[in-house]
Amino acid sequence: MSEVKQENISFEEAIEKLEQIVEKLEESDVPLEKAIDYYQEGMKLSKYCNDKLSKVEKQMEQVLNDHGELKPFSVEKEEEA
Repeated sequence: MSEVKQENISFEEAIEKLEQIVEKLEESDVPLEKAIDYYQEGMKLSKYCNDKLSKVEKQMEQVLNDHGELKPFSVEKEEEA
């Protein structure tokens, strides 16, 4: 399996590759050395996806207000009736 080129891959592509790796690892006839390669690539993809999600989460913590300024995003609880 090829090395993960993270700069040219979307989050969705990374998830799809990760799912393919999981399917391969679930096959019982994968040689140990190949399984280790799959595992290492899967860990790289997992880290890549986690980093992407963290970046988006930080972006979502701030929203634009009516004046085009970034403000921290907070969810206000509805008042109980």
